[in-house]
This record gives sequence, structure tokens and C-alpha cells, in this order.
Amino acid sequence: MTSHFDPTQIAQNMAEVAAQENFSGVVRVSRDGNALFENAYGLASRRWNVPVQLSTRFDVASVTKLFTSVAILQLVDAGKLELDQNIGSLLDLTDTVLNPEITIRQLLTHTSGIADDADEEAGESYEALWVDKPNYSIEQTGDFLPQFAHKSPNFAPGEGCRYCNCGYVLAGLTLEAVAETSYRDFICERIFAKAGMATAGFFHMADAEPDVAEGWDPARDDDGAVAGWRQNIYSYPPIGSPDGGAHVTAADLTRFLDALRNGELLSPELTTAFLTPQVHHSDDDDGSLHYGFGLEFELRADGSIRSFYKDGINAGASAMLRHYPELNVTVAVVSNSEDGAWAPVRIIDRVILPAAVEATPAAM
Repeated sequence: MTSHFDPTQIAQNMAEVAAQENFSGVVRVSRDGNALFENAYGLASRRWNVPVQLSTRFDVASVTKLFTSVAILQLVDAGKLELDQNIGSLLDLTDTVLNPEITIRQLLTHTSGIADDADEEAGESYEALWVDKPNYSIEQTGDFLPQFAHKSPNFAPGEGCRYCNCGYVLAGLTLEAVAETSYRDFICERIFAKAGMATAGFFHMADAEPDVAEGWDPARDDDGAVAGWRQNIYSYPPIGSPDGGAHVTAADLTRFLDALRNGELLSPELTTAFLTPQVHHSDDDDGSLHYGFGLEFELRADGSIRSFYKDGINAGASAMLRHYPELNVTVAVVSNSEDGAWAPVRIIDRVILPAAVEATPAAM
């Protein structure tokens, strides 16, 4: 399909953003694995003045949930799990308030009703969890359980839809119980290696891992001006988990989605299911938001898909993986600051969306 937008418009606008907003990260726009636009900006380490390269690996926060979801679906493909199987048959939930009737499907589509350790939809701060508890005490998937296992649920399983990080923690615990291996080892072997994400991984903040961006956020004075930078080493657990924290390049993200869409990671049936909206979340003036098995779908008023995506945000980390079906274009933005990804995402939307409206619809 011929491109209906001019990638040089992205380049021109990104140059301004990088200069004005201290943007550090990588922006990649591609089709079928071929980059239409790709560039690196800013610093991977503000302490040592190390520039970002295209090969730099970034913490992609909640985009990690996509890897978790596909891993769970691989176990479904293998006949080791069922989407409508309840977690009480797989996990010991004794002495918790977690409903054993919650299903794997509900965990992946944010319809389980369980309370989050920090409720993002209610505006709770994830950083605040670590004021009285050392973040370095949370390294294994099971370490997260005490943070939410005794909190009252928001609703009964299947009777609502509310974004929930800890649903993916439970999904990760389920994976470990069924696969009899660690979550991180499974993802590296069954997702990263199969998708050609050769340098992706889970890297501990305390380790000297080369070509991994450090997370930094601006410290601002009373007038809102940047007065310095603060590293995120005390803001969340020091190594990635099923709900966030994998380290990948921007190209890795597009490789993952291309491999998924090409049927390289899941059966045809579950590939289709993964790329299909599953539950309604909310409406706005332009359409509606639906959740899938990790992905989020923007639907227009006529029901067509404007885009599907997964974003991630944490202290010192932000990312977006997005696909525009009408143009068959995939966007990956990775940044090592909490607010970094969003200006590039808005620029790309402004350039791409008018072309998407005019384009002939294409298969996802």
C-alpha cells in the first residue's frame, strides 16, 4: 500500500520537540518491518551524558503486559490452560480475599474486579507504595501478592471493567505454576527469542548492563522550569515483572507486533482473538475504548478501528506501541522519562490520522 502521509513532517516536528522538551528516546514508524521513519534523541544517561542510540533498550513499563498476555495464550494453545479456567484451580489463594472463581480471561481483559496495589483509574500513586516499604524487596512475582491480596474487590468477577496491574501479576503467577519456570525465563525464551527480539530482556537496576537507558524525570522549580533531574531507582521494583518493566528497543516492539500479526507467536484462532476487541471500557465524543487481551482498541462511532495500542508509564519510563489498521503502519515510541513519549505520539497522530481516514481499509 502506498503511504498517504509524509514522514518528513514527523522528522521536522520531532526536532522541535527534542529541543524544547528535553526529549530522550527513540521514535520509529514502520510498515511490514521496514522503517518509514526512525531516529534517536537525547541522553540514555543524564549522569554520564551518554547519548541514546537506536540500539538502546528502554523500560517499556506496562507495554510488558502484551508479552505476558501472549505467553498465557501460548499455554492455552498448548492445551495447558483454558481462558475460562478459574484461578482457584491453579493458585493457592488461602488467606486472601481474591475470588477463586476469577478466570484467566478476566485477568487479561481487566474484568476480574480485584483491587490494584495502586489504583491508576482512581489517581493513586505507584511511587507512594515505596515510601514505607523498600522497593528492592520486590523481585519475584510472588513478592507482589501481599500488596493487593487483602484489599476488597472493586466488583464481582466479570461485572465491570477497570484497568488493573495486579491482574497481570496473577496471570504471571499462573504462568509460573503451569509452565514450572520463572516468568522472566519464559518470556525471554518463548516471546523475545521467537519474535527476533535479540537484545530484549529484564535488567536489574543494580546491575551494570550496557546500552540500557536510565530513567530520569525533571525536578521543577516553583515556576515549573526544569531545575534538575531525579533518577527513578527508588520509584518501583528494581527488575521487571508480569505487569511492567521489560527492556526493549523501539525496533523490538515493532518486531513483536509484526511477529504476532504474522501468526508466528500464536495459533490463527488466538492471533485473531488477540487482535479483536473483547470488552467495552468507556465512551467519548469520537467513539469508544475497548480492551482486548492486553491491547486497547480505539473504535470510531461507526465501529471501525482507529488504532489499537498499548502504552506504558512509570517514573522514568514511558512507551507506546500502536498500529493503524487502515495504513498498516506501526508506531513505537520509547522514552526514559515519565512524560517523554506523549509529545511524539501526538505529533505522529496529527500526521498519520488524516491519511488513515482517506485510506482504503486493510486487513489487520
